[in-house]
Amino acid sequence: MKHPLGPGRRLRTAVVFIVLFLCPAFSDEWKARHALVSPNGVMTLSEPPAPDEIFFPGPSSDAAHWLAGLKAWRADRLTRLRYDGSQYDRPDLAWTQQIFSQVQLLIWDRTFYDPETGEYTVDHFLSDTESRIGPIDAVLIWHVYPNLGVDDRNQFDLLRDLPGGLPALREMVQQFHRRGVKVFFQIIAWDTGTREEDTFPWVAVSQLLKDIGADGLNFDTLESIPAQFRSASDATGHPLALEPQFDVRDESLAWANIGWNDWVTWEGKQYPFVPMVSKSKWFEPRHMVNVTDRFTRDKTDSLQHAFFNGQGYATLDNLWGFWYGTTPHDAEAILRFTRIERALAGSLRSPDWEPHFPTLQAGVFASRFPTSANTLWTIVNRNEYDSTGEQIITAHRAGMHYFDLWQGTELSPAVHGKTATLSFRVEGLGFGALLATQQYPAAGPLKELLSYMAERSRRPLSSYSREWRPLTQKMVEIAATKAAQSAPPGMVRIPEADYNFQVRGIEIEGGNDPGVDVQYPWEDVARRFHRHLVHVASFYIDRTPVSNAQFKSFLEATHYHPKDDHNFLRDWRDGSYPDGWDNKPVTWVSIEDARAYAAWAGKRLPHEWEWQFAAQSDDGRIYPWGSEWNSEKVPTADRGRALRAPANVDALPQGASPFGVLGLEGGISQWTDEYRDEHTRAAIIRGGASYQPAGSIWYFPQTYRLDEHQKYLLMSPGRDRARTIGFRCAVDAQ
Repeated sequence: MKHPLGPGRRLRTAVVFIVLFLCPAFSDEWKARHALVSPNGVMTLSEPPAPDEIFFPGPSSDAAHWLAGLKAWRADRLTRLRYDGSQYDRPDLAWTQQIFSQVQLLIWDRTFYDPETGEYTVDHFLSDTESRIGPIDAVLIWHVYPNLGVDDRNQFDLLRDLPGGLPALREMVQQFHRRGVKVFFQIIAWDTGTREEDTFPWVAVSQLLKDIGADGLNFDTLESIPAQFRSASDATGHPLALEPQFDVRDESLAWANIGWNDWVTWEGKQYPFVPMVSKSKWFEPRHMVNVTDRFTRDKTDSLQHAFFNGQGYATLDNLWGFWYGTTPHDAEAILRFTRIERALAGSLRSPDWEPHFPTLQAGVFASRFPTSANTLWTIVNRNEYDSTGEQIITAHRAGMHYFDLWQGTELSPAVHGKTATLSFRVEGLGFGALLATQQYPAAGPLKELLSYMAERSRRPLSSYSREWRPLTQKMVEIAATKAAQSAPPGMVRIPEADYNFQVRGIEIEGGNDPGVDVQYPWEDVARRFHRHLVHVASFYIDRTPVSNAQFKSFLEATHYHPKDDHNFLRDWRDGSYPDGWDNKPVTWVSIEDARAYAAWAGKRLPHEWEWQFAAQSDDGRIYPWGSEWNSEKVPTADRGRALRAPANVDALPQGASPFGVLGLEGGISQWTDEYRDEHTRAAIIRGGASYQPAGSIWYFPQTYRLDEHQKYLLMSPGRDRARTIGFRCAVDAQ
C-alpha cells in the first residue's frame, strides 16, 4: 500500500525521529542496586548528566555572593537562549502551574479497571491513592511498557486497544475531570521497531489525546521536547501540556510548561546536606516540576528537595507490575506539604524567589517566596533531631501576622524595631512553612488550611512508619484433571520426578528487590531468582501448541464466545482462520480463552515448572535440544516492523525436548500460571516468541533460555490477547 505521507515526508519523519531518539534517554541502568537487565546483554543508553548540571549547590559561606552568582547565571542564560516565556502566560495552560501531586498509574493496576464488570474504576483508584497521599492534581496513565513489543502493535495501537476503545477512554478521562484531576498519557520515543504509524508521531498523539479529552503528554526518557509537538497540539484546538521525564536544560523549557525531575539515574549518589537549587525552577519560576524518586524506600532527600524548591511530587507506587509503595511516613509528608503548596501556589511562582534565606539554626534551611500580598517560607530540617527556638529574622511592619503553616497556628514574633524574630519547632528530617501577611484569615482558603494543618499536626510526622514492605502474591490455583491411564491423542507422557527447578525473571527494571517477578507457593516473597526442588507427579503435555484447527473444533462443539471479545482470534475472518493456517498455533487468545478450551478438552494449563521440566528434563540444559545455542532449531527471528505468519506447530522437529515435545522455543509464547497481589495480575509465559522488535532494550523481553521466564501483565482479556501468545495443555496421569 502506498504510504499516505509520500516518500519525501516519510524521509523527513525519519530524520526528525533520529534527532528525537538521540535526545538523552535516561534509565536506571546506572543504579548500583537496580542495574538493568537487558534481553540481549547490550546497553544502548547514553550517560546521564551529573546532578550539578541540573542543580546549583547550596552556598558554602557567603550566601549573598552565591545568590548574586545565580542571578548572573539566569541573566546570561535568558540572553543566550533568547528566551520567550509567553507560553507560561497562556490561560489554557495556566493549570500546569498548580500540579503539585501527580501519580503514575499503570493500566494494569487492579484499582483502575475491573475485568469482571468491564468498567474503569476511577473512584476506586482515587479512593485508594488519596487515602494515603492526599488529594492529587494529575494522573499519568501508563499504557505501554513493559508489555509494549510483545507483538507488533505500536504505542498508538495500544492506546486505541484499551478496553472500550476511545469512547470508553473519553468517559474515563471525564471521570477524573469530575474529581478535579488532570490526565496525562505518554509518548515513547524509543518505539521504532513496532508497526509504523501512518502519520507523524506528534500528529497522531495530539489527535488521539484530543479525541479522548486528555490534558497532557509525558515524554518517556526525554529531557527535551521537539517543538513539533507544541505546534501539532495547538493545531488541534486542544492544547496539551508537554512534560519531559527529566529536567529540561535547553530552549524547550519555553514550551514545556511542566516536567518531572526523575532521580532514577542518581540512586546511590549522596544528596548533600545543604539542599540544592533547581536550575529550571530558578530560570523560569512558573515552570512546574514534579520530583520523583521511584526505587528509594526512604524518600526524605527528594521530598525535602521538592518542598525547599517549591516544587511538586510525582508518586510511582506500581512499578511495572510490582508494588513499590510509598511508606506511611513519606505518604503523609506528601499529603501535608502539597496541601500547603496548593494553597499558596501563587507565592511559589514568585520571580523574587530567594533560596537559602538566612536561618538561625544549623541544619535548618529555608526558601523565601515574596509577593505583593504575602511572603512564604518553605523550610526543611536536615538534622536527625528536632530544631526548636529562634529560626528566622525577617523585616517587619505594623499589622503583620505570622503563621506557622505546618502546625496551623499563629506565631507571636519578637519584634525589635523593623525586624521580627520567629520561633517555632521543626521535626528532625522534617518540614516547616511560614506565612507573613497583613490579611488576617478570618475565612477562606488560608483559614481552611490552618484548621486542617492544626488538626493534622497533632500527630507528629515522625510517628508514621518508615517501614517498606512488598506485597504478598498468590498463585491462581489450577484444578487437577481426571487422571489419564494412557496418553491422550497428541500428548506426551512426562515421568514423575524430583525436579531441581531453577529459573529467573528477566524484567528490565527492579534489580533483585523483594517484590520483583513472582512468588511461588513455597516462597515467602516475590523475587527475581528462584530455585526449589519440586516433586513433579507424572502428567501428559501436548506435543505441540494448540493449533487453529484444534481451537476451531472447540468453537464448533461449544459455540464458545468470550464476554470480552475484543481482539479474540483477530487473525481469523468469518469464523475461520486464514487459508493454510490450520496447523499454525492459535493466538489472540487470552488466558481465560485457553482455560475454557482446556476445560472442554478435559485438560488444564500446565504449571510453569511442569512446562519447564517437559522442555528441560532433569539435566539442567539451557535449551530443549541441549546447552549450546543453535539457530537452526528455532524459527528465524522476526525483527521486522510487521509480524509475519507464525511457523507451523510441528515445524523444526530437531528442536524437540528429550521427551519429544515440540514448539517450546522461538515460535510463540505460551500461557502457564497466573499470579495476583492487591494491585497487579500477571501471567508467566514460557517459550520465547520469534518476534523481536529492533531498536530498544525496553521492548517486552523475549528469551529462548529454559532457565528464564517472562512476566506478562494482565488487564482484561481483550487487552491481554496478543499475536505472539498461545498455549498448550496438560493432563494428570495415573
